[in-house]
Amino acid sequence: MDIHRVFTAALDLQDALVETGLPYCFIGGLALQRWGEVRFTQDADATVLTAVEHDERTAVFLLSRFKSRHAGGLAFAMRARVVLLQAANGVGLDVALGALDFERRAAQRATDWLLPNGRCLRTCSAEDLIVHKAFASRGKDWIDLEGILQRQGTRLDANQILEELRPLAALKEDDSIVPRLEALMRKRGVS
Repeated sequence: MDIHRVFTAALDLQDALVETGLPYCFIGGLALQRWGEVRFTQDADATVLTAVEHDERTAVFLLSRFKSRHAGGLAFAMRARVVLLQAANGVGLDVALGALDFERRAAQRATDWLLPNGRCLRTCSAEDLIVHKAFASRGKDWIDLEGILQRQGTRLDANQILEELRPLAALKEDDSIVPRLEALMRKRGVS
């Protein structure tokens, strides 16, 4: 899939998210395009800070603007806290309904990224992308983390990353995430 199609779909989603009036930011592969080693991504992932009380209204709104990728889209969104959508051009859009303090802070720290077409896409910070990737802790996430750390290096706020990651790793009950990231950060000279 052409990355320009993904950007087009993300910008359409961003237009809808702006209409909600709720804080949001793009995470995942699109943020990786900005902060890490460029790699192919087939979809656009975003978090909209609904803080639970706006979950249903936000999901209904998004499902009215985009096609659902899941039968029973609203019920699934309420249960899984993610709205699975498809843009008009066929690109998948995954919108997490955010409520965690980390997600609130990530949306607050998000900044606009100027795209080649002159439009801006609001993405999470490099530090928050690192937290997302380390928390997900899949094989490809650790590869992505290497690229972010290599590209961003000493510009990163290591203390912020670790302060945000520690409670999430504890919530996940995974004692290996933080030490693994700390070792990777030391290897890349990020302290």
